[in-house]
Amino acid sequence: MHSIEGVAVDERVQIVQKKAHELFQGQINWAIFFREILGTNGIVHKLYPDEKSLAVFEKTREYVRLQEMLSQLRDVNGQPPRPEEEGTRVITVRLPSCVHEALKKEARARETSMNQLCISKLLQRMDAEATASNNGNQEQVIRAEGS
Repeated sequence: MHSIEGVAVDERVQIVQKKAHELFQGQINWAIFFREILGTNGIVHKLYPDEKSLAVFEKTREYVRLQEMLSQLRDVNGQPPRPEEEGTRVITVRLPSCVHEALKKEARARETSMNQLCISKLLQRMDAEATASNNGNQEQVIRAEGS
């Protein structure tokens, strides 16, 4: 049986799922869930250390489920973690004025900050890519089975 970093390939998904479910059941802050599971030093990157294996994992139902858990945690508590839980960083994004105004208007309508809105949109994009990728794989399987 092939192994990566001492863990059999067949066991990696189970390890990720177990850790994710433990954190999810504890209703921890979404950013901490992201850090521990999907972050650059999280369990997914430890168990799928190369780009190829990570890309394959990101097309699985299990990965989509991780994204759903992250989204649900954000719905429950979309606030950023306390500074002692997770530090924050600042980035500057240059946007056309029309995009900035649209974001400002949407944030006001949703009664949230532009920061929270932008974080949501960044994570939604990841969710959408994972879901679209997974749906595309399912369609290919259905077509192949129907042939």
